[in-house]
Amino acid sequence: MGWLKRSLNILVMALLGVTAGAGADEYKAPRLEGSDLPNLNGIWQALNAANYNIEMATASHSLQLREGPMGPLPAVKTLYLGAVGAVPPSLGVVVGGKIPYKPEALALRDENKANWIDRDPEIKCFLPGVPRATYMPQPFQIFQNADSVFIAYQYAGATREIYMEDPGEAPVDSWMGWSHGTWDGDTLVVKVTGQLDSTWFDRAGNHHSAYMTVTERYTPMSDNHLMYEATIDDPQTFTEPWTIRMPLYRRMEPNAQLMEFRCVEFVEELMYGEWRREPLPR
Repeated sequence: MGWLKRSLNILVMALLGVTAGAGADEYKAPRLEGSDLPNLNGIWQALNAANYNIEMATASHSLQLREGPMGPLPAVKTLYLGAVGAVPPSLGVVVGGKIPYKPEALALRDENKANWIDRDPEIKCFLPGVPRATYMPQPFQIFQNADSVFIAYQYAGATREIYMEDPGEAPVDSWMGWSHGTWDGDTLVVKVTGQLDSTWFDRAGNHHSAYMTVTERYTPMSDNHLMYEATIDDPQTFTEPWTIRMPLYRRMEPNAQLMEFRCVEFVEELMYGEWRREPLPR
């Protein structure tokens, strides 16, 4: 009878999946006033551990490790962070589970991870780039009208305009890139080019080149959540394009708003303190 119970469980789960999928497909987002476009206005946030690692990963002692007598231990530079510097487990957001790195790019990822505190651009409050800005552990706000979309991020005051008419090639590479948006039904599709190769995908050292193109998709799934997808195409770094996927949730507090997180001033001592006339102890 065990096989029958397992079969019934699988059938129930499959039916629930079909029902859930049908509901999502039938959902019609509220319309933007004066247009037939879905209204994406609001403050949104990802609730996952993707900023630690976009691949599935178990918890670990620290963001940077060294070999200990009985296994890995925190590196000297992160030792005194204690549990605050530990890495939570991540279910991962990469469709298919693994990033298809070229061998030399995978080796660089591992080197980045081993030197996290000296290399991660987040440490020095550099802008996070796309898609990382979306799943930083802070909210962002979408401003939309009938012919334009603008996104503001709480982290470091980052912003980007999504041009709804083709703006052509990026005049210069930048931290947040060059965004061109189109509509595919109720899905906002954004092609992002012209990003610096200095940004990472997460704190695990996952990286890309300046040749990366990111194609984002923002799809309303209910009044209070979007499905976010970003397909990464970078033939310099990866053997094939790959995709991340995650839900984004509307912040529901009555006074929900972006607040100031101008972290540039928080890292001035780290970056420039040694050049004081009388440097403080380091």
